Amino acid sequence: MTKHKWVKVHLMCGMKTNVVTAIEITDRYAADSPQFEGLVKTTGRNLTMSQVSADKAYLSSDTLQVVADHDAQPFIVFKANSTTSKNHSAIWKRAFHFYSFNQKRFMDCYHKRSNVETTFHMIKTKFGDRLRSKTRTAQINEALCKVLAHNLCCLIQSMYELGIEPTFWEEAA
Repeated sequence: MTKHKWVKVHLMCGMKTNVVTAIEITDRYAADSPQFEGLVKTTGRNLTMSQVSADKAYLSSDTLQVVADHDAQPFIVFKANSTTSKNHSAIWKRAFHFYSFNQKRFMDCYHKRSNVETTFHMIKTKFGDRLRSKTRTAQINEALCKVLAHNLCCLIQSMYELGIEPTFWEEAA
């Protein structure tokens, strides 16, 4: 019996439309946290973010700072043993105090992170939860095609639901 190698998709998506704004594909054993900065930077190059939610696996001063550098407010849940100390950065202390003293508001914003689970569910439901390709390159291309098709579906739906009129550029000569 041969074991198939598989890839892991990391993504960032919009809260209202579920459009995937950034994607990283790694091998199956890659940690989630190192992908965070690239996803935020890619999204920040193309869109204006006001909030970024992530689970506690992504909690660090660096992740809080990369979100703040893009003029967005981070909503990353603190671990049970998290504290503020002299070793923590100013952004960590601000975020921790907001988390500690505004629990309801913080959790309301944080729970928007479930949209990413909805986005994965949408992709898997429409296009299948498995990749059929055998090679790594083909698997990456197949995963990217599924996300592209998902984005097209979301954009068409958003045009009708949100009343967005598409603007098409003239063809370049």
